[in-house]
Amino acid sequence: MTDGPRRRAVSIAGAPQRDPDLAVEVLRGRVEARGREWEAVSRLEERIAGLLGKTAAVMFPTGTMAQQVALRLHADRRGVRSVAFHPHCHLEVHEHKGYSVVHGLNAVLVGRRQALVELSDLDEVAEPLAALLLELPQRDLGGRLPAWDDLVAQTSWARERGVATHMDGARLWLAQPFYDRTYAEIAGLFDTVFVAFDKELMGSYGAVLAGDHDLIARATVWRNRLGGNVSRAWPFALLAERGLDEVMPRMAEFAERARKLAAAVADLEGVRVVPGVPQTSMLHLYLEAPADAVAATSEALLAERRVALPLYVEPAELSGTSVIEVSVSEQLDEVTDAEFGDLVAELLMRARST
Repeated sequence: MTDGPRRRAVSIAGAPQRDPDLAVEVLRGRVEARGREWEAVSRLEERIAGLLGKTAAVMFPTGTMAQQVALRLHADRRGVRSVAFHPHCHLEVHEHKGYSVVHGLNAVLVGRRQALVELSDLDEVAEPLAALLLELPQRDLGGRLPAWDDLVAQTSWARERGVATHMDGARLWLAQPFYDRTYAEIAGLFDTVFVAFDKELMGSYGAVLAGDHDLIARATVWRNRLGGNVSRAWPFALLAERGLDEVMPRMAEFAERARKLAAAVADLEGVRVVPGVPQTSMLHLYLEAPADAVAATSEALLAERRVALPLYVEPAELSGTSVIEVSVSEQLDEVTDAEFGDLVAELLMRARST
């Protein structure tokens, strides 16, 4: 055990709520309170289906598997292998073209890299599509969201052309306060929706895909074909339930906190907040310092202060600059707005002098 003060965190990844001893404590408490832990997976599936207004849902080990399977099934139904998504889509950036290598799908990239998809971008698509994937919110754009009317127009565009709509809802929880609509209303614009629990909800593992009965039955077969059976995943389902019970109801509070954090650093020289006024509980900070120096300084501050700053630092487009992500959840309960501003200022100052 490490001596000294308890670790605190700005970073979701470094949150003490993710520590194994706390996870075990949560599991023990939930098993003792409810029992029948082997039913947790099916209970979670039913809960998500109801929350999203879908007739069925199935748990997957990862969102990567869930989304690729969903798009494959939409393609199989329509006899078309092309699917459309934004250039920053997780499938395109982080999954080694699994949609193509494993499922034989073709990508049609829509929209500009640093902007949300617009209806005019869809109008430029000439080839037949099986599905349109939209991410809510758009993580790589700082958690930005389209206006509700724009979202309705884009999903209507797809529906009018017989194109399935799929939501990358890994962070759907963040979008609900912005739209001020129920999860079922938001999900109702889409044929299939995937949600995750291992991010702002502070879960550990797993994703759920929701849709109609027939598609979910087929998705279950494909999940098992790919080695993704989750019949014994009850610990992860229990942690997901904890996130739904205790963290999800705080999303509006977290979004307001993100706006306060943005204001706390908005006037720092060498820092640019994206979006300037956060729409969700997520924001990106563009720093006038190299990514490797920022990452090294984050590690040093963790060792010195026991405060975990974002360690995942990406180079920004402008040479010598970088970007870090701040997503507000329980981990920031123990960090004040003023302390956050001071930490970012010190991070930048020390990274610049490295």
